[in-house]
Amino acid sequence: MTPYAELNELLQDLTTTTRRILGDNFAGAYLQGSFALGDADLQSDCDFLIPVHRPITPAQEKALRALHDEIPTRSGFWTGHLEGSYPLLSELSSLDGLGKDWLYIDHGWREMQWSTHCNTEVVRWTLREYGVTLAGPEPKTFVEVVPPDVLRRRMRVDIPQLLPGLATWVSIELAWGQRYAVTTLCRTLYTLTEGRVCSKRAALLWAIDTLQPEWTDLCRRTLDGRALGWDPEDAADPADVARTVAFAEHATATARQG
Repeated sequence: MTPYAELNELLQDLTTTTRRILGDNFAGAYLQGSFALGDADLQSDCDFLIPVHRPITPAQEKALRALHDEIPTRSGFWTGHLEGSYPLLSELSSLDGLGKDWLYIDHGWREMQWSTHCNTEVVRWTLREYGVTLAGPEPKTFVEVVPPDVLRRRMRVDIPQLLPGLATWVSIELAWGQRYAVTTLCRTLYTLTEGRVCSKRAALLWAIDTLQPEWTDLCRRTLDGRALGWDPEDAADPADVARTVAFAEHATATARQG
């Protein structure tokens, strides 16, 4: 399932408990994100999707909220790193379902919200092409193909919004935020170029090998610093902040060329 025994036990419990809460409304349980694409490590979230056949009832929502309120209070590392949604299967299966809110839990949070966070072209592509099945049918049997041009169109929208959106929840003047910005820019440029999705590490390696030499050192430092993780006291090097802003401008110009 994953390389981490504690996480495997937690995912088994999540699957069993949500199946009990949802009953015949339970349509499956899947991993997407880093644990599907590969290269997951201790800096990764564990991204899950648990689709339902019918809209979640008030009683089911109450029980799911209680479950995700309780999980982070358990001992262990991974109990604070689950992130995922409970999509309506018909909305997950088709691109026509984009933009619909799904019941969602953010990593480290105890309160669920209705959000479009997981309702994206990238999540659908990753689930269909590389999703890990914990329970239910294989994703390719129910998720619509996401064509390369659909992914590229989404990147052209997302890239110019990346730094403004990031600023609403983390500063790139923090080292973690600065590294996150560079990594995400590399991932979006990879998808814009290749019409597919890859892991954070793979995107950084691609950028080092493929992009203009002026970005090589920035991407290499970002890759080397990934293991450092989150530290609210760790300020980014001002020179790296300036290069990150310039990299975002370069990515935006590249996206607009298409």
